[in-house]
Amino acid sequence: MLENYKIILGSKSPRRKELLSGLDINFSIKTIEVDEQYPNTLKGEEIPIYLSKLKADNYAIKSGELLITADTIVYLDGEVYGKPGSKEEARHMLQKLSGNTHEVITGVTITTNSRQDTFASTTKVTFSELTSQEIEYYLDKYKPYDKAGSYGIQEWIGYIGISHIEGSYFNVMGLPVQKLYQTLKTF
Repeated sequence: MLENYKIILGSKSPRRKELLSGLDINFSIKTIEVDEQYPNTLKGEEIPIYLSKLKADNYAIKSGELLITADTIVYLDGEVYGKPGSKEEARHMLQKLSGNTHEVITGVTITTNSRQDTFASTTKVTFSELTSQEIEYYLDKYKPYDKAGSYGIQEWIGYIGISHIEGSYFNVMGLPVQKLYQTLKTF
């Protein structure tokens, strides 16, 4: 399918690496550092789309390369929950998500030297009410600081706290692999 391209995942996320590996595609990894600031006029899926394009546009693509970049946000009541900067911020995020349904939105950009496609995938995630003890246990035993919304669905808090999802499970992990695969087939 993609024999003509050298596939590059522009991400330092171990979860994205794991998920892309699941597609049995040979790829290499390049870390693309950008200031993840976005215009405050952007809402919902516009935000991770903007950020995934920003990452792509900060890589000098060469002939024969196909670059995949992505960004994931947690979105609740018009507010973005990114990666927490502290334990207190993580606690606050999990308290807000507790008992509510939020959206996990991933923007993906696929870039070659002649084409760029961008899409977003949204999954609705419902948390049951979390006790303060459950939140503290998670914060003490796991590492939510590199995860949007301060949680990983594939970790303990996902096992005990998520009562319902609508959409792609893998999107919540950080890469909507089924939609990515369908888009890659068009290249």
